[in-house]
Amino acid sequence: MSFSASLKSSPGTPDSRLEQLASWLATLGLVQVESQRPASADASFRRYFRLDVLPELRAKLGDTLIAMDAPPERENVPAFIHVDGLLRDAGVTVPAIVARDVAQGFLLLSDLGTTTYLQRLDSDNAPFMYSDAVDALIKFQLASKPGVLPEFDRAFVQRELAIFPEWYVERHLGVTMTDEQKNTLATVFETITANVLAQPQVYMHRDYHSRNLMWLEQGNPGVLDFQDAVYGPVTYDLASLLRDAYIQWDEEIVLDWVVRYWQRAKQVGLPVHPDIDSFYRDFEFMGLQRHLKILGIFCRLNYRDGKSNYLGDLPTVVDYVRKTAHRYKVLQPLLLLMDAFEERAPQAGYTF
Repeated sequence: MSFSASLKSSPGTPDSRLEQLASWLATLGLVQVESQRPASADASFRRYFRLDVLPELRAKLGDTLIAMDAPPERENVPAFIHVDGLLRDAGVTVPAIVARDVAQGFLLLSDLGTTTYLQRLDSDNAPFMYSDAVDALIKFQLASKPGVLPEFDRAFVQRELAIFPEWYVERHLGVTMTDEQKNTLATVFETITANVLAQPQVYMHRDYHSRNLMWLEQGNPGVLDFQDAVYGPVTYDLASLLRDAYIQWDEEIVLDWVVRYWQRAKQVGLPVHPDIDSFYRDFEFMGLQRHLKILGIFCRLNYRDGKSNYLGDLPTVVDYVRKTAHRYKVLQPLLLLMDAFEERAPQAGYTF
């Protein structure tokens, strides 16, 4: 988490949510509400605040706790609590829920520290850090049962893919697609969707990447931002982890890590394709579906929500899309579309 604000509202800018949170925390008698710790905001409407634990409780609770502010009209706190339990029962390190007020959308959580995978990863430590992350992922996947989480079905896949033309092509690039281009894109989307829906299904975190994994000396990694978990394709979280929008690795290294996951997954009985070439194709198609969605989401965060920092990661994601589309004949029409969109984009000198 990155920290940039405090529990107190700035003079002249009252924040009723923070005032309600402070009042709730005061009733718990666990933390120093006025400790003025900075806060974190992510891509959702949730906010996080670090607070000092009362001295007499630090031996039991640790030095700090995290307060989560999740407006109930916008965020699903029961889902957070539910998935936190699933991950914990599977043996994955997640924040412990110390106190809760679900009606108001407040949770008090154990603190998993300040060091994300993204902050710590380098070429020397990446092999063992990713090995830990894969171990945790496999634990979660092994616990999978149908009917426990929402299903990543056709409608779900199509909703996600639709974000790409609306926010990346039309809003960001300023391009109005022709009917022929719309038909071509629809055909590519159907090709991707058919592959994704044919894959075996397991529990799926949905954002299993370097900003949501915390480096820990014990129980590594700590896993965050899991409230949107679903039951979906077995390659999704692996693609999220190894084709990360925020850090990119050489293709040969990624292939090696994919093979290592595949070998371990087969050994423990996960429903991966028995042929590595087919499994890697599934991994690539899944990553492409995710990256097309991400292009749209990053642009939506900028234009709708005023979070412009995500635009800096667009070139990495575009590179993933282009390389994957280039490798498969059935996906090459997407590459031609990307060329046409960028040529017609009105922003002179735009860098992709």
